[in-house]
Amino acid sequence: MNPTTLHTAEIEALEARLGLRIAARLSELDVPADVSERLRFARTQALARRRVAWTETPPVRLSTGGAAVLGLGGAAPHRGGLPRWAAALGGLLPLLALLVGLALIEDWHMERQIRMAAEMDATLLTDDLPPTAYADPGFLEFLKTPRE
Repeated sequence: MNPTTLHTAEIEALEARLGLRIAARLSELDVPADVSERLRFARTQALARRRVAWTETPPVRLSTGGAAVLGLGGAAPHRGGLPRWAAALGGLLPLLALLVGLALIEDWHMERQIRMAAEMDATLLTDDLPPTAYADPGFLEFLKTPRE
């Protein structure tokens, strides 16, 4: 009942599969360009930290119960740890936080667009313009130009 040490190739294959699955899920989301750029920057930083951590830490070991435990200087895995469901939940919390954050950003962005459209509609409806002004092609260009 000794812990099994995973080979580097197996670990990298598992990490690659997980990374591809997460990337596929994030690719399905329609995020604004600034959020996408922040995610790209965070990904490059995480990869750089991973390269440094990979050279400094011992390999991952699997206990007989199947829970992944970091090998800390040959110490045996802790038997009285968290239940499997709690460990799985702890692994899903960062992903859940990311998805909630993206949903909040989308909601804020949508709310902002609605507010701007309502403001423009209110301005148009309260103006003293003749109905022919709305048919003028230059009027649409006037509306598109930002006000200072």
